[in-house]
Amino acid sequence: MATTRKAPVLVVVQLTGGNDFMNTLIPYTAGIYHDSRPVVGIKAEDVLPLDDTLGWNPHAAPLKAMFDDGDVAVVQGIGYPNSNRSHFRAMDIWHTCEPEKIGTEGWVGQLVRELDPRSENVLTAVSFGQGLPRACALPGIPATSVGDLDNYGLMTSIGDEGQRTRALEIFKGMYSTPVGSGIVMDYLSQTGLDVIKGADELKKAPAMYKSDVEYPQSSIAKSLRDVARVHLAALGTRVFYTQHGGYDNHANEVPTHPRLLKELSEAIQAFFTDLRSQNASEEVAMLVFTEFGRRIRDNASGTDHGTGGGAFIIGDNVKGGLYAEYPSLDPARWVHGEDLEHTIDFRGIYGTLLEQWMGVDATPIVNGNFEQIYPFA
Repeated sequence: MATTRKAPVLVVVQLTGGNDFMNTLIPYTAGIYHDSRPVVGIKAEDVLPLDDTLGWNPHAAPLKAMFDDGDVAVVQGIGYPNSNRSHFRAMDIWHTCEPEKIGTEGWVGQLVRELDPRSENVLTAVSFGQGLPRACALPGIPATSVGDLDNYGLMTSIGDEGQRTRALEIFKGMYSTPVGSGIVMDYLSQTGLDVIKGADELKKAPAMYKSDVEYPQSSIAKSLRDVARVHLAALGTRVFYTQHGGYDNHANEVPTHPRLLKELSEAIQAFFTDLRSQNASEEVAMLVFTEFGRRIRDNASGTDHGTGGGAFIIGDNVKGGLYAEYPSLDPARWVHGEDLEHTIDFRGIYGTLLEQWMGVDATPIVNGNFEQIYPFA
């Protein structure tokens, strides 16, 4: 259970495309790493050492600084048995905790159902980005998706207030009366009403926000600034979901991956600096995950889809350090002869956050009991 006096809040950051964990936390003293990655490998002298065997990518320096301060738990070797290398299927598995069949209920949606069983707050979960992630989707459970917080709302392009009011009344009428029959139409009707309620509440957040923290100019920094604005507005949001794309680096990994790590780590650092400056950080924990890792050997330009990867749990109440085991670099243990093995199941990490931070029973959400870690102070 969380020990903060305020209700615990979870921020999820999805690294879409399959982050190269081996080039994020680097086994820089292992000859096989350098032999396997003549093109994309990071030179040992450029690595920011964590210990005698592992080091940070130099472009993740802000994340290393937070790790050194004890605020980052690195989950090594995260994955699941018989990992799927398809982006769509792999992400679907992470979103629904169903590796063996097609899941219909997102794990965040199920968490929201536990936190707000009567759906009293349409802003219990807010996603920033294009579209609602499968993780947040659950019929009957509200989740708000926002592309641009500053312009979020209904009929905002209508300049005349009277015209906008009349248009909104028509829009509300479409959803407040029966628009059809059956599960699909009921879902659309409820979704429409939730959008109206959410827009009216979220428009308060930008006006209330004041901060001296300057966020970097990147999409993930913009999203995390929006998270901070809504969190600081105290609208009752318990789960935030964000996405940072571009990690499918089959080619041109050398220029692309360092840029992404720099954007990500700078944005996270700015986000927590902002919250701490306003005494709003202790109730927040962040999970950073990706759908799979990359293969051990590079392909002369990038890296292809692999298995075992890495994740991060970040926050003031986190006991920083390394959790689980870094996948073996012994070729005899490589999955399919070319992949890092997974050493801990992602469902156990979800379970860690659900039970130890959010205070809900994880078993029905992750569909079983899986090994947990203990990263909270």
